[in-house]
Amino acid sequence: MVFIDKIKSLYPISSATERMLVDSVTVCRFPRKHLLVKAGEYCRSAYFIEKGMTRSYWLVDGNEITTSFSGEGDIVFSMDELYYNKVSEEYVEALEDLVAYRICIGDLLELFRTNIEIANWGRIIHQNEYRRLHRSHRDRLTLSAGERYVEFRKQFPQVCQRVQLGYIASYLGTTLLTLSRLRSKGTASGMNRQEGDEQCGDEKFVAGQIPDR
Repeated sequence: MVFIDKIKSLYPISSATERMLVDSVTVCRFPRKHLLVKAGEYCRSAYFIEKGMTRSYWLVDGNEITTSFSGEGDIVFSMDELYYNKVSEEYVEALEDLVAYRICIGDLLELFRTNIEIANWGRIIHQNEYRRLHRSHRDRLTLSAGERYVEFRKQFPQVCQRVQLGYIASYLGTTLLTLSRLRSKGTASGMNRQEGDEQCGDEKFVAGQIPDR
């Protein structure tokens, strides 16, 4: 199982813990565009991605604003539900046909409470997520659109190969038009900050524009 290997790469777990995890999950298959998590609803489950990719997004005034991407070995869930027992504020959508292992939120919380290995794995994935969010926030404040795209390609090369450009533009806080222009100039590698800001202009404030599907 890919997700077991991913967990072990982050924190060593015993064979007993591995068996507990395997016994707690059920394999699921979802088509592209299926919503694993819906805003305004309880999902009651978390999903370990075995094959495929998802994106998380907010829906604001009819615009989809992409917040993250997840791939093989990652876990996706509603943060609001897992941490605060509230309905989700975001959506999680399958970008490809998806194979995943589903675990009940209650079972996952019980493992966090009773198994120190799973608790430490949970701590690591959350500190990694905090670091990603911190870096994304820093880049939004300090880098031009072109520079943000260059950094994104370095951090998430698989995403760039598998995801529609419009979703990446939304994540970066720019538009599909702007990002396409940057790519046509050699993926922005030669752009300085002033050029990137001129290209971006006011477009970065409509970053949630829904791309063609």
